[in-house]
Amino acid sequence: MSLQIRDAAECRYDVLSLGEVMLRLDPGEGRIRTARSFRVWEGGGEYNVARGLRRAFGLRAGVLTALVDNEVGRLVEDFILTGGVDPALIHWVPSDGIGRSVRNGLNFTERGFGVRGAVGVSDRGHTAASQLRPQDVDWDHVFGELGVRWLHTGGIYAALSDTSAEVVLAAVEAAKRHGTVVSYDLNYRPSLWKDIGGQARAQEVNREIAHHIDVMIGNEEDFTASLGFEVEGVDENLTDLDVASFRAMIENVQAAYPNFEVIGTTMRSVHTATVNDWGAIAWSKDEGFAQATHRERLEILDRVGGGDSFASGLVYGLISGESVATAVEYGAAHGALAMTTPGDTSMVTKAEVLKLAAGGSARVQR
Repeated sequence: MSLQIRDAAECRYDVLSLGEVMLRLDPGEGRIRTARSFRVWEGGGEYNVARGLRRAFGLRAGVLTALVDNEVGRLVEDFILTGGVDPALIHWVPSDGIGRSVRNGLNFTERGFGVRGAVGVSDRGHTAASQLRPQDVDWDHVFGELGVRWLHTGGIYAALSDTSAEVVLAAVEAAKRHGTVVSYDLNYRPSLWKDIGGQARAQEVNREIAHHIDVMIGNEEDFTASLGFEVEGVDENLTDLDVASFRAMIENVQAAYPNFEVIGTTMRSVHTATVNDWGAIAWSKDEGFAQATHRERLEILDRVGGGDSFASGLVYGLISGESVATAVEYGAAHGALAMTTPGDTSMVTKAEVLKLAAGGSARVQR
């Protein structure tokens, strides 16, 4: 593998995520509009990857984010601590008392069922994480003095504000100066971009960031909307022709960004909210293409975070020195398992991932 990963002995963190961590309010089997109670979790596209790498795979993980120093912010911190992720790099912002100028983010999320799709309603304007500035972080201290083997960030955080995009650029540039591998999940969300320039702005921001990335992750929509690459011939059944089209897209992506050492993409076909076809393809400079086991009609309890768990499984394989073929199997297996439990974050064990990746079944274990 051509990725040059720093020695663990010289780094405080195996993986560091950069992004916003929100409270997820989950109405369970019901609807947001009629709920009388919510179950609360923490979650965030970038953070979920670090948490999965800590809880499922046992790596040393930290999160770089910002929170308001009030009871809600401390609740988020408590979730982060429960997940085993180091909160030492959280940038704490004083509360103004009512959230007029700065606040913590909320994300109301319905899981969906059958013909009713999942629904996400974000309430994250003026959050502390979106107002973080590049000068708020001593980047050379983080990547040089503390040491980070792998940085993971993504397009959700980059979309929150002009300054968050600047923070991402500062982080990836500093990471590269200090020999840290950088992964980025495009994670295109139209709702985040629509009032700040739409898809054109998303492509402008993500194309600039992409030149500093070693491992690029996304699905077909992400590569199309965030970087402008098209996939032809894709239908909802993911036939052999569709796989060939995905491969052609990845080849075009790598030609445009020769700095990409690895590209990983999930392939999902939605039959209902609770039945999806699920798979993945990855490419590396050294090994070429590898396709994970394709799981048709996978039963899903909660699809939110499935892509993040794919990313953490892929990263675990790569940081462990496995082949890209093994890494993409870990990613697809972890994503499939994570979608069998509620919440954004993984409740999976490494043993379960390795068993499924090796072809294990769902028979009762006694």
